[in-house]
Amino acid sequence: MKNIYTYGGKPARRNLTVDCLRRNKASGLKMTQVSALNGDEAAACADKGIDLITIADLDIEEVRAAAPETFVTGSQTMVQYMTEDEALAAAIRCAEKGADAIYTPRGLKTIERLAAEGLAVQGHVGLVPRKSTLIGGLRTFGRTAEEAMHLMEDFRRLEDAGAVAAEVECVAVEALQAISPRTTIVTHSIGAGSGGDIIFSFMEDICGDVENPPRHAKAWGDVLSLRKAIRAERARALTGFHSEVKSGTFPDAAHTVGMYPNEHEKLLEALDKHQPFHR
Repeated sequence: MKNIYTYGGKPARRNLTVDCLRRNKASGLKMTQVSALNGDEAAACADKGIDLITIADLDIEEVRAAAPETFVTGSQTMVQYMTEDEALAAAIRCAEKGADAIYTPRGLKTIERLAAEGLAVQGHVGLVPRKSTLIGGLRTFGRTAEEAMHLMEDFRRLEDAGAVAAEVECVAVEALQAISPRTTIVTHSIGAGSGGDIIFSFMEDICGDVENPPRHAKAWGDVLSLRKAIRAERARALTGFHSEVKSGTFPDAAHTVGMYPNEHEKLLEALDKHQPFHR
């Protein structure tokens, strides 16, 4: 564990720092990264020794409380913040609350702006799904030497902009294997093979919680079947409730509490004698 101060000025401990990521890259030590949607998932990652967690930036407080010592990247979406100023302000807020790095899929100017403030910034290369129309759709990038060299140029631009890391999505295995040692960028491989410094996968893919997972995803669990079973059981329960209420069989004696002996008769007698104030 490393002792640090957060961007917000609070003392903390972390399993990794940016310097650790760079040293692990140099030594060839592979690291793991998993997405988390909430504190429960973040805590599960921390408990099982996952090295890095990536989250939506707005979830930072819940996730940081659940996994206080794990390296966390707060992710911005393509359309969440319209201007560089908005992205910077959001990044600073996220870092203040304990994020160790900020992911942005936006352009180099945004990355440069964030990095200039001392934030650890992660970009995105290869297939960027929301920009997929630019490369002809959802496909593997870098299957030709020419395209792989374009990828190398993307890494160089990220370096020049001050990024410390990049998500490398759906890139040909050999391309990343050849390029990653030739860049200072810490590479987060998802669908890009084992050449990345960090192997990243989404929680839902790992847990088997996706109807049609991408080709690069592997499931070590079957949460989807459990969710389907829960949905079926919930439907069965709702049907039973609705049916018994309509038929008059619920609520029944087993699920209600009656008056003490003789009290009901006394109540009826009192009601018969009751004179309402308003007629």
